[in-house]
Amino acid sequence: MPELPEVETTRRGIAPALIGKRVTHVVVRDRRLRWPIDRHFEAAITHQIVRRIERRAKYILIAFDQGTLILHLGMSGSLRVLGADVPPTAHDHWDIQVDSGAVLRFHDPRRFGSAVWTEANPLEHKLLAKLAPEPLSDAFDAAYLHRATRKRAVAIKQFIMNSRVVVGVGNIYASEALFRARIAPRRAAGRISRAQAAALTRAIKDVLAEAIEIGGTTLRDYVNADGIPGYFRQKLFVYERGGQSCRVCKKPVKQFVQGQRSTYWCAVCQR
Repeated sequence: MPELPEVETTRRGIAPALIGKRVTHVVVRDRRLRWPIDRHFEAAITHQIVRRIERRAKYILIAFDQGTLILHLGMSGSLRVLGADVPPTAHDHWDIQVDSGAVLRFHDPRRFGSAVWTEANPLEHKLLAKLAPEPLSDAFDAAYLHRATRKRAVAIKQFIMNSRVVVGVGNIYASEALFRARIAPRRAAGRISRAQAAALTRAIKDVLAEAIEIGGTTLRDYVNADGIPGYFRQKLFVYERGGQSCRVCKKPVKQFVQGQRSTYWCAVCQR
């Protein structure tokens, strides 16, 4: 599933082609995404100007004068900016064309992505209203994380993946941040010291920022707005490296299932 760096990379990729442009044509080929696309969607945005493109957690918000399109890439979705003459392929579910001739096209083989239209404040929408602080914001710091972990018995990896604690820290980057902070993923959140909370918040910020800079991580389906895969995979220390040598201590990276997801860690480097 695309995580925060992939979503932010996508947002940055589509913004220059859309902001300030007027929508001239909308085509919906298949409304059957995670939630059915509103049947008023095409009429609602046609002739409107794209004013802003923002991100909240793993959602992309395309803001118009009247209303906002809340997008989620799901497990296999991607947004690309193409020319109007590029024919659609299988699983290209909708197009938004603007007056420059550019087309924003949503591709999603598994159809777990979504496109939700709202004319109310998008941050008050049920998808966004209860989300926690952004990991790259000042609100997410060592004091906040240490305070939030008190008396919590849940494993620290699952804790930082909880979108009511901090948004956008998915499986890849949780494993990588814990490795950088030298914290074992099974450690109870309530046993994290102030110093460890500081190391972990710094590691989360660093690993996400670095991934954004080089276009995110492509494991299977993800490509950016130009159709280019992310290259952060080459920099992963532990994720999907089970049985391989740790890049630091050279001992084998371990793997186990935690919360129905694979966790990767080094028993020597992480305590």
